[in-house]
Amino acid sequence: MREHVFVTAEIGINHNGDMEICKKLIDWAVLSDCDAVKFQKRTIDKVYTKEYLDSYRESPWGTTQRAQKEGLEFGKEEYDEIDRYCGEKKIEWYASAWDTGSQLFLRQYDLKYNKVASAMLVNTELLEMIAEEGKYTFVATGMSSYEEIDRAVAIFRKHNCPFELLHCNSTYPMPKEDANLRLIPALKKRYGCKVGYSGHETGRIISTSAVALGATSIERHITLDNTMYGSDQAASLNVKDLMRLVEDIRLVEQILGDGEKVLTEKELATRKKLRGY
Repeated sequence: MREHVFVTAEIGINHNGDMEICKKLIDWAVLSDCDAVKFQKRTIDKVYTKEYLDSYRESPWGTTQRAQKEGLEFGKEEYDEIDRYCGEKKIEWYASAWDTGSQLFLRQYDLKYNKVASAMLVNTELLEMIAEEGKYTFVATGMSSYEEIDRAVAIFRKHNCPFELLHCNSTYPMPKEDANLRLIPALKKRYGCKVGYSGHETGRIISTSAVALGATSIERHITLDNTMYGSDQAASLNVKDLMRLVEDIRLVEQILGDGEKVLTEKELATRKKLRGY
């Protein structure tokens, strides 16, 4: 049998700053038998310029980019509750940090995993900091050239930090014709490591096909309702499709088998009937 595919339900910022929505999404991830839920952590004033934060953006929290970003950003009180609630529900959680201060923030929790977002793959300072921790790290490769991935991989190998690349196309939602799933075995061959898939498409077939092509992990954004406010909602799985996707993945794990030519007892019985031996 092939190994268990690690499934992460990316809550990200789809909680819309509401802890009750967040807990409902965690509950659905647990009911769907996901292995982990994931969030995003930012220090707003470090990640964005003042000019950008002062610019116009209409949102439930106000009419500036700052109001929108701050409305979506959880702080210590919320992450303490996430940590407690995930412990109660017996599901792992982790987050992608978008700056070194956010990575320091995450260190206060006993997390098993780290994540490098595609946008951060070229942030050498942040990658060094993450790799120094030595935790198993999922490294998304969206928007990145081979040369950029080469440099990131070299950092993790320098620190002997276990990692897994994630094939990813950073469009939201991703057109299905842009999936390019053959890149999964290509990345595995080039880097000699596990390769998963982080998807931003609608539906389930691409993520299921990624497992058939050898993806060792799947990460998908999840939502209570695709029509909710938020830039990631349209490219997210609703809770029913999340449950179906995990079921599909577990079925693909079974039907792929181990690649060994073995005659089953049922097949031997059929051979005896048809061949006489």
